[in-house]
Amino acid sequence: MLVPKRVKYRKVQRGMMKGTAHAGTRISFGEFGLVALGMAQITSRQIEAARRAITHFTARGGRVWIRIFPDKPITKKPPEVRMGSGKGDVFEYVAPVKAGRVLFEMGGISKEIAFQALRLAAYKLPVKTRIVEKL
Repeated sequence: MLVPKRVKYRKVQRGMMKGTAHAGTRISFGEFGLVALGMAQITSRQIEAARRAITHFTARGGRVWIRIFPDKPITKKPPEVRMGSGKGDVFEYVAPVKAGRVLFEMGGISKEIAFQALRLAAYKLPVKTRIVEKL
């Protein structure tokens, strides 16, 4: 799973996710892409599940680029712990995603296989997506 090697701060605040993505909205590396239509926090487990679905369907043909990285730590307190006594420990890492962000890119395979593989990957993600082609 994807986790950062080092972080400047161990715990971060939740923050707000408003608006649309400014960076990472165009297909840069491959020919086909999976674009988010809404906002979500995608965990490293979900990214890995989508990547495995793509590589399994394509039988490791072509190339896959993951355009998001989970670098935001999410904390969680243990079960049955009383309120207070500070913030919990880091539970997982997520990638905050806004609408319009390219999540995955594919290249080197036919259009039909790429669309089916990206459709399978979209089922693994908690956000509505659209499959796009490079213009």
